[in-house]
Amino acid sequence: MKRLASFLAVLALAAAPAFAAEKTYQVTGPVVSVTDAVIVVDKAGEKFEIARTKDTKLTGELKVGTKVTVKYTMTATTIEAKEDKAPAKK
Repeated sequence: MKRLASFLAVLALAAAPAFAAEKTYQVTGPVVSVTDAVIVVDKAGEKFEIARTKDTKLTGELKVGTKVTVKYTMTATTIEAKEDKAPAKK
């Protein structure tokens, strides 16, 4: 029984990084534009264009000029690694 408990504890620790929560960011400012697919928020002159999906939760009325706080995550969709063409000089 102790072996099983030890094994499960080790397995849980090893699997923990795979289930770690994705880092969440947020931006607050007035809405510049909004569609069903995208919201653009102006934060101190910098425009944040953030995608929306059918699963995006919305509280209140969303329209241009309304001050909002958007919580979002960043996830890579593709990554292309390129090798250096010229060897480094010594």
